Amino acid sequence: MKTIKILCGTLLIVFGVSFGSMAQDVHYVPTKQSVVEAMLEMAKVNGDDVVYDLGCGDGRIVVTAAKKYGATGRGIDIDPERIREANKNAEQAGVTDKVKFIEANLFSSDISEASVVTLYLLNSLNLKLRPILLEQLKPGTRVVSHAFDMGDWEPEETRRVDGATIYLWTVPEK
Repeated sequence: MKTIKILCGTLLIVFGVSFGSMAQDVHYVPTKQSVVEAMLEMAKVNGDDVVYDLGCGDGRIVVTAAKKYGATGRGIDIDPERIREANKNAEQAGVTDKVKFIEANLFSSDISEASVVTLYLLNSLNLKLRPILLEQLKPGTRVVSHAFDMGDWEPEETRRVDGATIYLWTVPEK
């Protein structure tokens, strides 16, 4: 059996793969709110933005973007429990009219309407996701990653917040 560990959004997902089947074991790891705030600030999120959080966990990035900046947003996560938690958090924050959470595989999701994408994935997964981002996203879309880079795609800005490194890229013209 091959084990693949994936740190997405605010989740650590461990997949055991055997004979073409996938079993999921999810360990919740919340992103510090100070890091969430810094990610949204680096991306210069505003009320015109559509923020997508790939591996959204409890939805805190999308909820914060809606509540603090008036942005709309989508969170994508593979874990139905985290989606339920994200919806509950959006309800408590009063932003259900601005956000939506989708139970789906982030690698097969349409993210083309995003103007900001947030990530908390391993380097190897960022590299796997990079061609999807560059293909689907419009030039000028901001991509912010907590802790993990995109290989030889040099970030425009790097910042340290509460022991975490945050990276910012802008999708270039095609």
